[in-house]
Amino acid sequence: MRRTNTEPLKDVINRFLKIYGGDRKIKEIKLQRSWGQITGVNVEKQTEFVKVNKSTFYVKLTSSVVKYELSMMKSKIIQRLNEEAGETLIDEIIFL
Repeated sequence: MRRTNTEPLKDVINRFLKIYGGDRKIKEIKLQRSWGQITGVNVEKQTEFVKVNKSTFYVKLTSSVVKYELSMMKSKIIQRLNEEAGETLIDEIIFL
């Protein structure tokens, strides 16, 4: 006997992730992986992702020059991170 209220497994998993906040964590991981594409290869080599806590993206830097340059482009980087995520996930970037 076939049930009439069946739905694809993909939809069930997506609904589960949305209810329990897993979809946000997945998007945060995708942002971490796309950091090099957003900032460029040279910046990626001199930075290291630390974490995302609430709406803040933490990045460790190896150079004060890079820190200055990224600080000047902070709003643009936040905008590109949120575009990559498809929603507003990041409000602030902290350079360590």
